[in-house]
Amino acid sequence: MKKQIILVMCATALLSSCHIYTSYKRPKVATAGMYRDTVSVKDTLASDTTNMGNLPWKEVFRDPKLQVLIEQGLSHNVNLQTAMLRVEETKASLLAARLAFAPSLALAPQGTIGRFDGVTASTYQLPVTASWEVDLFGSLLNAKREAKASLLQSEAYRQAVQTQLIANIANVYYTLLMLDNQLEITTETANNWGKNVETMKSLKKAGMTNEAAVSQSEATYFQVNATLPDLQRKIRETENALSLLIGQGPRQIERGTLAGQQMPEKLSVGIPLQMLSNRPDVKQAEMALAGSYYNTNQARSAFYPKITLGGSAGWTNSAGGVIVNPGKFLLSAMGSITQPLFYRGANIARLKIAKAQQQEALLAFQQSILSAGSEVSNALYQYQSSGQKCIQRKQQIESLNSAVDKTQQLMKYGSSTYLEVLTAQQSLLSARLSDVQDSFERIQAVINLYQALGGGR
Repeated sequence: MKKQIILVMCATALLSSCHIYTSYKRPKVATAGMYRDTVSVKDTLASDTTNMGNLPWKEVFRDPKLQVLIEQGLSHNVNLQTAMLRVEETKASLLAARLAFAPSLALAPQGTIGRFDGVTASTYQLPVTASWEVDLFGSLLNAKREAKASLLQSEAYRQAVQTQLIANIANVYYTLLMLDNQLEITTETANNWGKNVETMKSLKKAGMTNEAAVSQSEATYFQVNATLPDLQRKIRETENALSLLIGQGPRQIERGTLAGQQMPEKLSVGIPLQMLSNRPDVKQAEMALAGSYYNTNQARSAFYPKITLGGSAGWTNSAGGVIVNPGKFLLSAMGSITQPLFYRGANIARLKIAKAQQQEALLAFQQSILSAGSEVSNALYQYQSSGQKCIQRKQQIESLNSAVDKTQQLMKYGSSTYLEVLTAQQSLLSARLSDVQDSFERIQAVINLYQALGGGR
């Protein structure tokens, strides 16, 4: 009768704990409209479902000098090396969780020496002890699954760091090219305005202008020259920032030109569902959710009995209080079962905490998906708007070039003042610098989209 009762209790416990063995399944995720209204950027998108994030980074960033810098960053960046070490740490934790299924063995030699009535006696034991926990209710299984989820989470974190690193190196590199171009334009403008000062002085000698116009031209020339040190300082600081990213000391960066860069005209984002497997931060959030799911299962398994089998085997010369020589073989076995009773309240509290943490992880996973969709949408529209700006800016520059030429000609014939010439020249300089900024923003949009889609392999 007792055996039947025990069997019924075990069967009931097994049936009530079946869900403890269930593996994590991704919750349903609504991805419709994640990229907002892609119709508004239809001229930007490619017609197929290829995901740009799946492309190797060398196919996106084709500048050989930039590729060298990225490779140096992947080899020497401190943050990426730290992320790699975290992966090794979680691999060790997973190995420990897997080994928990195996019995634990220990050698525990003991010896005593005693003296009674002038007689010295010695005893010894050389046992090997073993202990094995029977994972009947999934505690060790869920611990192993949680460790595996942590490993996948750390690998996703490493990929996220790598993706961010590649994007940062590319962004800083193209910023450097933009500053080079702006310095070139400003230097060219300063030289032209220096010649303009000499022209104004000649016109004054000929009585065709006055001292005020000469002073104004000199002031403008000095103003443009004053911006050159700032640009040179920004270039130096950007070089230092890029050197830091690639794990090297401050140095001059070998680089190409902004005009020589080739970026895709058509971008491909695939379908939103692909982003769940591509975005490392989304994968990281999902693995955190999986880990919390298995932690909840461990909290549930704490309500059920814990079964442990143990034993020892070895040699001893002490048996039943009688000294025996030579030694004899000793063997023992035992089993134990522990059922939670009076600390059930602690287990209930632990389960409530685990469930709450699982819900927090679910919300974080959902938020990571929304953030990823927003970043893709922003990058797409940034690419389209920067392209439109480039078109309008080039038309503006063309008109300003014409305005500068015409006002200079009119001034020679006395039909225009130097102030009008100066205004046209300043507007032209501003437009040319803005055109460089627009070109950089268009490249930056490609970088942002590539990163938002989980690129960087």
